[in-house]
Amino acid sequence: MKYITLQAGTSQLTFVKTIIQMEGTKGNLTFKGVAERLTLGITRILENMPGVVDVRFVEREPAEKRSLLSWEQKNTCILPEDLRDFYLTTDGSTLTWSVKLDNECVPLGSMRINSVARLCPLLQPVSLFSLPNAPSLADLDWEEDNTESGNAPAAPHFDSRSRIFEIDSCGGNGKVCLVYKSCTPGVVAQHSEIWFLDRSLCWHLMTATFTSYYRLMITHLGLPEWQYAFTPYGPSPQAKQWASLYQPLTFTNELKLADPAGDSHLNKLDPTKAFKGKAKAPVPKKKQSTQCSSGSTAKSHGSAVRHSGGRR
Repeated sequence: MKYITLQAGTSQLTFVKTIIQMEGTKGNLTFKGVAERLTLGITRILENMPGVVDVRFVEREPAEKRSLLSWEQKNTCILPEDLRDFYLTTDGSTLTWSVKLDNECVPLGSMRINSVARLCPLLQPVSLFSLPNAPSLADLDWEEDNTESGNAPAAPHFDSRSRIFEIDSCGGNGKVCLVYKSCTPGVVAQHSEIWFLDRSLCWHLMTATFTSYYRLMITHLGLPEWQYAFTPYGPSPQAKQWASLYQPLTFTNELKLADPAGDSHLNKLDPTKAFKGKAKAPVPKKKQSTQCSSGSTAKSHGSAVRHSGGRR
């Protein structure tokens, strides 16, 4: 089985953009080479895995610069450079793959990046027809101060202090979001991070850049609930089984990080406790040795008396 090796350094997305600008053609051969670089060769690796079928990568045209400028003006945010390069290469991406179980194709892996048009705010503006006291996600920010505690970064807010945009819906298991924190109304936000919002509406920091998140997504093969590896509770047992089957290298490393012994998910058997009821009661040897020693002492004392009596 082949594994993915990702090297740090120059952004792969910037490199793909440069290739497109140099070649300038839209032929099938050119696009196939660009798609190969864009997916870091993951399609060939998946096709060679046992049981994997129906590997599909959806081809999309690059986004126009005016659409990116329009998005920035509408949302009062500056797109990070690596995400901008990605959209100038392809307007979003979708790579899916399935497995064959009992002669049936079951969809399993999914790697999606929303297009510019679908990079929508997580918190939609309140409608004029909504009730004035209708609950919203902003009601969760009841705490007055949500500063950093220790080494943990401050979580995003659901109110105007943060601007949140959905990158991937994760198949209903949560949302990966592009987050701008410490925002001021009317001021353009520039610094962004990638956060994961789980189904319990708790935030978890994933990466500081989009390129790092893109590499993580490919490294985890888009398996179900792979984002929960960055949460304290981790993926579900079923997702762990899929990960141990198709991603054993990363899955093993994650177990070692969670538990230095690396066997936190193994059943430990203690024979002394499991078979305690069947063990035989130990023989009180000490008492017998004490009686024997006392008896031998008495016998020696009696013989000594008899010897002394004989002498008399």
